[in-house]
Amino acid sequence: MNIQSGTFDATASADALDALRSGLRGDALLPGTDSYDTARAVWNAMIDRHPGLIVRPRGVADVIDAVNFARDHDLPVSIKGGGHNVAGHAVCDGGLMIDLGLMRTVRVDPQAQRAQVEGGATWGDVDRESQAFGLATPGGLISDTGVAGLTLAGGIGWLRSRWGLCVDNVISFDVVTAAGELVTASADRNPDLYWALRGGGGNFGVVVNFEFALHPLGPTVMFAAPIYPLNAGPGPIRFWRDFLADWGDRIGSLVEFSTVAESEDFPEAYWGQRCYTIAAVWAGDADEGERVMQPLREQGDLITDFSSQMAYCDVQRLFDTLMPAGDFRCYWKSHYLAGLPDEMIEAALTNAAATPSDNTLSSLWNMGAATMAVPAEATAIGDRSMGWMYSLDSVWPDPADDEANIAFTRKAWEETRNFSQEGRLYLNFAGHGEDGEALVKDAYGKNYAKLAAIKAKYDPENLFRFNQNIRPAN
Repeated sequence: MNIQSGTFDATASADALDALRSGLRGDALLPGTDSYDTARAVWNAMIDRHPGLIVRPRGVADVIDAVNFARDHDLPVSIKGGGHNVAGHAVCDGGLMIDLGLMRTVRVDPQAQRAQVEGGATWGDVDRESQAFGLATPGGLISDTGVAGLTLAGGIGWLRSRWGLCVDNVISFDVVTAAGELVTASADRNPDLYWALRGGGGNFGVVVNFEFALHPLGPTVMFAAPIYPLNAGPGPIRFWRDFLADWGDRIGSLVEFSTVAESEDFPEAYWGQRCYTIAAVWAGDADEGERVMQPLREQGDLITDFSSQMAYCDVQRLFDTLMPAGDFRCYWKSHYLAGLPDEMIEAALTNAAATPSDNTLSSLWNMGAATMAVPAEATAIGDRSMGWMYSLDSVWPDPADDEANIAFTRKAWEETRNFSQEGRLYLNFAGHGEDGEALVKDAYGKNYAKLAAIKAKYDPENLFRFNQNIRPAN
């Protein structure tokens, strides 16, 4: 093999590539071939990277062959599940990209209340299969988000208040390690890897299957979504904050700042104005949820109110149209918050008014009782005492506006850092990875050294380094 700096040379490696292809049930794509550009595309339009080779496996054996090929020929590996990660970690330049998009099977055992979910599945796939039996597990807020990427960094969804984060509901992982071995990680099998995968990201291998616990829910849930003008000020948000103190075990909620669209769904007088939505899902009986959450809809004059009882699967798709895949350029940052003081609410309002793009969102998230109840030592995420999160989700269409939007986001992020929980943040909302190892160490805090030791055990050469990377311990 003639590999220069971890870059695949297809001409010099023709025989090895033929041997790889002869064993695959899936595809091996080179630049310039059919489907290559489709496979390398991800949700964030800013990401334009070119892997030297893309393997699209149809089963675990294909994944093993791809990992062995990469390791034997010194090619770094990136892993694409749903391709939603804002930093574009799914796609590498020059190396080998494993695209799991052909592995999306979800199999539900309604008696055991378990779901087996392949590594390329989306949350829409999971919701579709689990809701057929009146079951659900905490997932994301956009249905075409990949299960793998969201889950491995923690996973924040509507059901977090009652059942915690995505990782809190994983019973086991099946993982192809850097050695090309398939291992199962659970509480009693490779427990060190099980601990690390629950929040440690894609650092430890290719997760080809997740086993999730499911919970009775739906098919109808109550979704609250009163929309207030930004000039309603902090009052409704303060009420929301205090209200959740009594209902944080059932309501998954956030306040989302945005701009009123020019749409018949909104009164024309408000088109183009800034606003915020108190969005909340009741994780239980819909009638009870409608009654309990009614006060959230009565805190002043509204632009409109999208609250209603609806199918859980429809709730999971509500935000899909806000950010279609590949249509926008994105840069997101976040802080875990120790609390939500009035000063943080004021800062969020100020930032929402100042954003340079009408497509940008920002949010104050309540983490919920079940999320906070998990002991710090139970998962790689560590300390769960953060009750809140602030996210800045900058979104814009024109490359000419990249600098202005990124600068705004970083400035707002830096100015609210003093409200953060010791600099910790949600690693799915971590910019484009430009803050490097220091940011990753801040995110994991005391757990970083343990994660680095586990990384050294399962990936000593750092084959899987296109992620929020944890370097192997020496």
